[in-house]
Amino acid sequence: MYNELTAVDIKKMKDEIAYRATELRPKLSDDVKEARSLGDLSENAEYRSARRAFGRNESRIRFLQKMIRTAKVISTESAPDEVGLFDRVEVFYEDTGETEEIRLSTTTRLDLNNSVYSKESPFGKAILGHKVGDKVLVKITEDNFYYVTIKKITKGEDDDSIPLNGY
Repeated sequence: MYNELTAVDIKKMKDEIAYRATELRPKLSDDVKEARSLGDLSENAEYRSARRAFGRNESRIRFLQKMIRTAKVISTESAPDEVGLFDRVEVFYEDTGETEEIRLSTTTRLDLNNSVYSKESPFGKAILGHKVGDKVLVKITEDNFYYVTIKKITKGEDDDSIPLNGY
């Protein structure tokens, strides 16, 4: 199994690993040492909290390293008239009559609050590669589906503006 990532995804991950390893790790380690010095560890909530924070940081570093190690670097290029990664796409939801501008990204940078959908989501898979005017079936399950029409495509690029998902 591999993760489909862009070159920018990998750069962002390497930058986060560097920050966590060189800046955050020493601070969290000092927090653990300071909390340990407060006394009895069995009743020391500060110590448990500091250890948890240190462990979360180490876990995130390992997670990002594994993502990079198992990555398949993908291109963000697409035909000029087709929906591709990082394009701004205006879609019309036929069931509600609403229009929304969305972007497609990799799974590491989806942000539904800002209408950034993963290319792996049912919505992303459905519209990727379609053209203006196409009526597209977005199938969630056999019984749960809806239609969207692609109204406009504004070509985009992987410009580093969408942050990595947290943990």
